Amino acid sequence: MAPPRVLPPKPNALEEIFRRKKPVIGVIHLPALPGAPRYAGQSMRDIYAAGVDDARTLASGGIDGIIVENAGDIPFRRPENIGPETVAGLTAACLEIRAAVDIPIGVVCVANGAIPALAVAKAVGARWVRVNQWVNAYVANEGFLNGPAPEATRYRAAIGAADVRIFADVHVKFGAHAITADRSVTEQATDAEWFDADVLVASGTRTGSPTEPREVEEIKHGTNLPVIVGSGLNPDQVPGLFAVADGAIIGQWLRRDGVWWNPVDPARVERLVAAVSRARGGS
Repeated sequence: MAPPRVLPPKPNALEEIFRRKKPVIGVIHLPALPGAPRYAGQSMRDIYAAGVDDARTLASGGIDGIIVENAGDIPFRRPENIGPETVAGLTAACLEIRAAVDIPIGVVCVANGAIPALAVAKAVGARWVRVNQWVNAYVANEGFLNGPAPEATRYRAAIGAADVRIFADVHVKFGAHAITADRSVTEQATDAEWFDADVLVASGTRTGSPTEPREVEEIKHGTNLPVIVGSGLNPDQVPGLFAVADGAIIGQWLRRDGVWWNPVDPARVERLVAAVSRARGGS
């Protein structure tokens, strides 16, 4: 049974963006950008070209959308310290990728850079941003992080980006939830909907760790929004997770040897897309 509505109903953002049921979104993990400790002066053209190669592999293999992330910028800065060099590099990479493929793209600016991601999305025509901690607070690798929803939604309105959707994690990876431990995942899902998220994300404990079907179900009990899987998906898990989830984001498993900094592997894309097609009722 769906939870009672406490807010006016929203259009289904997944159907609005992807025009299909249960979309699969591939992740492009960009190498380190200027300003990050691991950036060693590589040509920006080479960085963009690596992203474009991955994007073309994902799109030609049947992935429905792409989300671009500055994953190589570890250790990640706190949201208030993300610099213009990161926004500039991420924007340029997204423009190259968007020009190379004809599927929707989104943006992640880590760590939890909701406002920088919205700025990039507006500049490049991206359809959504993913925000790991949208509401409440938790203790992350970067320290104590507050949910940015009040400021981010006002910023989105100020720059005329109302069409950029918010994909919000409910139980964030890479952190401790002691601050909200007295509140269930279901209650936190309701919080995220109340704070104007458009799609909710269920994930494991870290990149590549499996998402449990039970967590998807618990989130769905607290929201009327679409709920997607945010980590750990592989072809063997598709039947169980797609029975309850409305789609998925997949990054690490699609890369050669399942290592997140390797190039996307066309054979793995083919296996994943075939499993998703079966789960959707296709051939």
